[in-house]
Amino acid sequence: MRDQTAGREELRGDCGNCFGLCCVALPFARSADFARDKPAGSPCPNLAADHRCGIHDRLRQQGYTGCTVYDCFGAGQQVSQVTFGGRDWRGAPREHARLMFEVFPVVRQLHELLWYLTEALALPAARPVHPELRRLLERTEALTGGTPEELAALDVPAHRQEVNVLLLRTSELARAGVGGRRKDRRGADLMGARLKGADLRGANLRGAYLIAADLTGADLRGADLIGADLRDTDLTDADLTGAFFLTQPQLNAARGGAGTRLPGSVTRPVHWTAHR
Repeated sequence: MRDQTAGREELRGDCGNCFGLCCVALPFARSADFARDKPAGSPCPNLAADHRCGIHDRLRQQGYTGCTVYDCFGAGQQVSQVTFGGRDWRGAPREHARLMFEVFPVVRQLHELLWYLTEALALPAARPVHPELRRLLERTEALTGGTPEELAALDVPAHRQEVNVLLLRTSELARAGVGGRRKDRRGADLMGARLKGADLRGANLRGAYLIAADLTGADLRGADLIGADLRDTDLTDADLTGAFFLTQPQLNAARGGAGTRLPGSVTRPVHWTAHR
């Protein structure tokens, strides 16, 4: 079973061991995040022959901000090297490529659940549900090892719902230990909200829409941020110490700086300081 004390490196994207799956399998539409349309299953024109991005060091300048905030949670290397045994989609039969592109987003969802379950097991306050968390972690890991056909047929929403019930319980236990009044903002529309310096310790922000919200200097210690939309959220000087279920893609989509305090499970995005 996965080491609970490890840095979860296997749940982070490793482009060097992937066949550029996110650049092929996934669709994107021309918008503020992408400079052009691309259908699912069609290689991005910026994808080089070695499966590397030809404009990786200037994605934002070229209008591909969406690529810079994406993370596959390690699904790319899992599908490329394990599920399909290192067999590239280039030059392979069309059915092989089609199945690989179909399986990739399935494994990506499973790996995201592994991220949450692993983090939940690292929370001392969630000890009462650790046995159930371990059971679901083991089962989710087993699912990722399925054949391409088994993965393509998997009912991911049903499995996600089972995991979510336990993550909700984990959140209640973890936030119960945070002092003060714990705000419930689950699914709240906080787009553009002025929350500068707000006391959000132990808040339930699951699925909250915080797009372009001002959270400069806010106290988010011990907050549940699972599924919160942090696109263009200003986290300058905010304190997210102990915040949980925060993922790297969420953080990459936000704005922040050297004064933003982060939990150890994520890294400070390079672009936070690159353009200041």
